[in-house]
Amino acid sequence: MSLIKWNSNQFFPEISNPRFSNWVNNFFEDDWFTKGSQLPAVNVKDNENDYQIEVAAPGLSKEDFKLSLDHNVLTIASEKKTENVEESQGKDQEKSKYTRREFSYQSFRRSFTLPKDVKQNEISASYENGVLNIVVPKQDTTKETGSKTINIS
Repeated sequence: MSLIKWNSNQFFPEISNPRFSNWVNNFFEDDWFTKGSQLPAVNVKDNENDYQIEVAAPGLSKEDFKLSLDHNVLTIASEKKTENVEESQGKDQEKSKYTRREFSYQSFRRSFTLPKDVKQNEISASYENGVLNIVVPKQDTTKETGSKTINIS
């Protein structure tokens, strides 16, 4: 009796090639829309006197952000366009051709519905070390009325 090696892909032998299967796996596992379309991570803290919102947005400047408040909805938006240019340095700059020129565009928009116990006119924001910090003060809803005797009728 003799043993014959069986080829499971006898009609398409290239499919059994590890390079092909890695390529197929990488094609379906790759996230094609990650660069330039991700939303930044956000932390929201509920402190005693305020809410603090932290937005992780490295690589931006404070001029890239737009904060707006409309009907108790706080919207954080950012838009940044960049253009990297590498030109050949010839004697005549007008006749030089681009050897590489890249454009990029990134933007995001996040909206948060604020509770009704906030002081809308006192919201403040700062941007430092790649983190946008927004402080939303709370209104003092626990006003003491003093002691009172309640009559039962």
